Amino acid sequence: MYILLALIAACALGVGIHFLLPHRALRGVAVVPAVATAASAIVYTGMQWAGVGEDSVWLWLASILGAVVVAAAVGYGLTASRRTADAVKRSALGI
Repeated sequence: MYILLALIAACALGVGIHFLLPHRALRGVAVVPAVATAASAIVYTGMQWAGVGEDSVWLWLASILGAVVVAAAVGYGLTASRRTADAVKRSALGI
């Protein structure tokens, strides 16, 4: 049940990251929070399987802050690739 706390925190921080990153109109509103939530679930589960207890601060830091870093990187990369693809499409269409 403690995994829900990590997932909710990662999702909420993912929403914040979505609004902090530039050009948010170029990506879906749910992409960055979904990536943050999925990354948090993977890290939390992996660390639990590795034997890290729920009372360890490293479990919480890795699952929440790691998810924030991954979500920010994916959001930035997605935005950059979308801008590049849009520029190529515009030049191909002569706009």
